[in-house]
Amino acid sequence: MENDRAEPSSEHVRGWRIFQSDQGRLWATREQPYDLAAELAGAWRTVDADEQLMLYRAIAEQESIATLAATS
Repeated sequence: MENDRAEPSSEHVRGWRIFQSDQGRLWATREQPYDLAAELAGAWRTVDADEQLMLYRAIAEQESIATLAATS
């Protein structure tokens, strides 16, 4: 994968690494694993999207799943 494209800003998504594939698809990987409860609840550590806003929404959804699992 070549990384000569501008990397999307990750300052708005603390704890996640954002990168772009050769084909232009955006990906984000959480820097720290979720705990077991969050994983069992369905939180994914890696998400992808076609657009930056959609990627941010996918990240927010995973964080929400993890938060709900922690409070259950």
